[in-house]
Amino acid sequence: MAHLLGAENVSVSYATRTILDGVTVGLEEGDRIGVVGRNGDGKSTLMRLLASRDTPDSGRVTKRRDVTIGFLDQHDVLDGDLGVGEAIVGAQADHEWAANPRIREIMGGLVADVDWHTPVASLSGGQRRRVALAKLLIADDDIIMLDEPTNHLDVEGVAWLAQHLRQRWRPSVGGLLLVTHDRWFLDEVCTRTWEVHDGVVDMFDGGYAAYVLARAERDRMASVVESKRQQLVKKELAWLRRGAPARTAKPKFRIEAANDLIADVPEPRNTLALTQMATARLGKDVLDLENVSLALGDKTLFRDLTLRLAPGERLGIVGVNGAGKTTMLRLLNGEVEPDSGRLKKGKTVQTAVLSQDVGELADVEDLRVIEVIENEKRVFNVGGRELSAGQLVEQLGFSNERQWTLVRELSGGERRRLQLLRLLVGEPNVLMLDEPTNDLDTDTLAAVEDVLDGWPGTLVVVSHDRYLLERVTDHQMALLGDGRLRGLPGGVDQYLELRHGMESGGSSGSPMAAEGSSARQTTTSAQTPAGGPDRRQARKDLTRIERQLGKNAAQIEKIQARMTEAGSASDVDFEVLAELNAKLSAAQTEHESLEEQWLDAAEAAGD
Repeated sequence: MAHLLGAENVSVSYATRTILDGVTVGLEEGDRIGVVGRNGDGKSTLMRLLASRDTPDSGRVTKRRDVTIGFLDQHDVLDGDLGVGEAIVGAQADHEWAANPRIREIMGGLVADVDWHTPVASLSGGQRRRVALAKLLIADDDIIMLDEPTNHLDVEGVAWLAQHLRQRWRPSVGGLLLVTHDRWFLDEVCTRTWEVHDGVVDMFDGGYAAYVLARAERDRMASVVESKRQQLVKKELAWLRRGAPARTAKPKFRIEAANDLIADVPEPRNTLALTQMATARLGKDVLDLENVSLALGDKTLFRDLTLRLAPGERLGIVGVNGAGKTTMLRLLNGEVEPDSGRLKKGKTVQTAVLSQDVGELADVEDLRVIEVIENEKRVFNVGGRELSAGQLVEQLGFSNERQWTLVRELSGGERRRLQLLRLLVGEPNVLMLDEPTNDLDTDTLAAVEDVLDGWPGTLVVVSHDRYLLERVTDHQMALLGDGRLRGLPGGVDQYLELRHGMESGGSSGSPMAAEGSSARQTTTSAQTPAGGPDRRQARKDLTRIERQLGKNAAQIEKIQARMTEAGSASDVDFEVLAELNAKLSAAQTEHESLEEQWLDAAEAAGD
């Protein structure tokens, strides 16, 4: 493969922190590379260096003389005064660019529903992102670099972009480098993964799933080495502690050996360890929207809509931009009154909403992180243990130094983490998340998903992140812009099919409206998985039943422990033992029933 560009021994530092330390990487023809890592570890910095938009403190970046680079910045750089058409194609007449089928396909896939003459400044965030992508993709660059390309895109936009990038070049031609937190997108598009961390870049073959497996194996090997090192540390420290504290006759080389072992301990990765908070008990009734209708201006968002949330339900909501996803959460939270119909709320329900814009932190901008949590409570019950506010914040990934940082000085990802923790310490039993993946890196997302896996209350998630929706929710529903809410037994793929069916005839100011519809139709048919909705639903049932089996097994273990404790007491209370035995029998019967359900679901799923 021909070399396109590379970086040789580049280093970048900001103030006292080293972002990249002697990094050497290269991009070859045919490379499709995803860049992952924690927020602030240098992903965007590395990309900007390779694009020659920034210069390193040391080292150099080289590229082949004839190579051209298209770069999508994370932030909007479009001229807001231009119309959509002029922003994309400049002064070209319609017949000039429309003669190119590749450009027609890009226009149809990204801006078919955008008025061609509307000023860019008046567009929504998602529309501006699609206009910027269209402007970039119509150029015939050798390398495309995309910094968070899925930000503000809906599910359809992400699916179209993945399809386009897969088909844009022949396998051995062109180069793609992208930074994104969208794990589904990484798996769909990338064949290699770079992980940026602690000033270095580790390289892995394959997309996100292959990277996770390879990293797990790397960490396993590292843990074996660390275990051996820890044994040596204990041995040396035990030796140093022997004898009188004032004795100084110990051989100097033994003291130096122990100090070397201790000094060799690597700095811990800034992992997020959110742990399940205590949650208020839910009754039989949770939240019900009954025959709700709501219009905003001339637009009817909901028409006679009914939604009933059950205790422990895990619902994902997808939909077109402007269809009312955020408004539905506000209805469920009682922030918006419907024009007709009603919200029925259970007596024990305590709701918490994670909004898109981190607005919940506006009232604490001048406080420090630790002060925000201490204002809620000073001691927390987490997983049966009592933790101070400082210990809890540290588990969230804030070091001792960052705990005393003012909220207004936090990065986007840190603000998102603090926002989530502030909600959880309130111990709600209904948690509603509006685009929770915004500003979070892949490691943090995985940790948040781990928390949500064990969330005992009712969960409602609005997101365009397919990976997240399929990971943490048991079923999905769609707002299609027609005022109705529809179930999706076939998941996100079924939603895309429904949307494409509705768009058979476009109606916008764009000259590509009709063609955009057919272009998106092709995308969905290629992505519909074999097996159909029934098999997909069976796999979702498997996930749900496995979660219930885990909770049931823990309950059985707890009852057995209580029986052992009661039976070994000096004055055995036989009534308590009988009561515990009845509970144990009921839990074991439920376990057997769940196992049978699991077998049925596994057979239906073909596993």
